[in-house]
Amino acid sequence: MTTHVLISEVGPRDGLQAMKRTMPTALKRAWIDALYASGLREIEVGSFVSPKLLPQMADTADIVAHARTKPDLTVAVLVPNLKGAIAAFASGAHKITIPVSVTEAHLMANIRKTHADIIEDVRQIVALRNDTAPGTSIEAGLSVAFGCTLAGAVSDDESMRIAHTMADLGVDEVGLSDTTGYANPRQVARLFKRLMAELGDRAGGAHFHNTRGQGMANVLAALDAGVTTFDASLGGLGGCPYAPGATGNVVTEDLVYLLETMGCDTGIDIDGLIAARKVLADALPGEALYGHVPDAGLQKGFVYADGRMPEPRDTFACTPETI
Repeated sequence: MTTHVLISEVGPRDGLQAMKRTMPTALKRAWIDALYASGLREIEVGSFVSPKLLPQMADTADIVAHARTKPDLTVAVLVPNLKGAIAAFASGAHKITIPVSVTEAHLMANIRKTHADIIEDVRQIVALRNDTAPGTSIEAGLSVAFGCTLAGAVSDDESMRIAHTMADLGVDEVGLSDTTGYANPRQVARLFKRLMAELGDRAGGAHFHNTRGQGMANVLAALDAGVTTFDASLGGLGGCPYAPGATGNVVTEDLVYLLETMGCDTGIDIDGLIAARKVLADALPGEALYGHVPDAGLQKGFVYADGRMPEPRDTFACTPETI
């Protein structure tokens, strides 16, 4: 049987907010259009945070409105607090993700809250959703679930304690994030199996960083454990400014290639991703973009898991000179 895998593109949020410069709104819209055209059906388009802290995200409501015009697209946003959730619900976003760090050290550095604070915030956000936006999905994204550059090692029990707390508060799903690039495949398989066994249908997806080159290995471990939703970022953009050394996300182009060659149906066209990459490169000239597939191209005889054939070509015209 073919495994269907959902790729949630987080570049417009995780990628752009990690940069010092700001992409103009019109170019963001064009990038969203190109990502959607590639077949992506869940895109985290921004975050509702203070524009003083992250001016890169100041136009998120406008981007949500634009993305909502795309049929069958789940428009996701990140919200760090109740104020952000109020704005997200008003914007009509289909899904919100609340970053909940397993360690209090990272939580304080990231959103200036204690665990008691974030628990109360989540309680109020869920209640508000139930009253005013019952169709909006809420995810608790467990940051530093596999280790923290500020607090050190994180045990499975610590991560599961927070996961259970979030589920008890009424979130729809709990995902696990390797914010710092500390995870290893055995740890990933072990923790996701436990998450699914204990939380059932509230067990969410995986968010991996490739800081130490373990991103794809961790994807395979999570896939073998039963995970079918993965975050990724076009060109590998992104990283947490409050986790020292935590560089880019798993590259969307490479992840789709990996999954499709294994017979997993993503519904995404790699040519389309390369076109979206060109839009991104034109919008942010000089920005470093990562990925092997954009340079090497597809192997001869490549066929998508659903039987689609790619456009015939030996390599993609996406060399450093053209990006």
